Amino acid sequence: MATRIPQRATPEGFESEDRERQSVIGLLHRLTRELATLFRQELALAAGEVTRTLGKILAASATAAAGGAVLFAGLLVLLAAAVLGLSHIMADWLAALLVGILVSVVGIAALAAGTRALPETLHPKRSARSLSKDKDVLTRKP
Repeated sequence: MATRIPQRATPEGFESEDRERQSVIGLLHRLTRELATLFRQELALAAGEVTRTLGKILAASATAAAGGAVLFAGLLVLLAAAVLGLSHIMADWLAALLVGILVSVVGIAALAAGTRALPETLHPKRSARSLSKDKDVLTRKP
């Protein structure tokens, strides 16, 4: 007959003679229960980390959007001034074309830099490290 594991004992609190008296089924049941608990804790850690990261991203995005709107208005005024200034030394259409090309090149470079940096912000680093440690413990790596 299998010996039941005391409910109050933690995995670290088991003495070697308690483990030796347990049946294989009892040990497997304990292992399954502890792995399920570990999995739930890791999921909770990952969810919490992603939630905090998304909250920071949303707050930063709202601030950046407001600043971007004001900056965009200022940029339009500066571009109009550049076209008007260049129209005194070249044809109006050529001044507008030159300013448009220059602004488009700067915009493409900024867009490329932003899209390269975006995926790194959503990676849950702590959860990945914790899962790696758990895997090492389960495979008995030092």
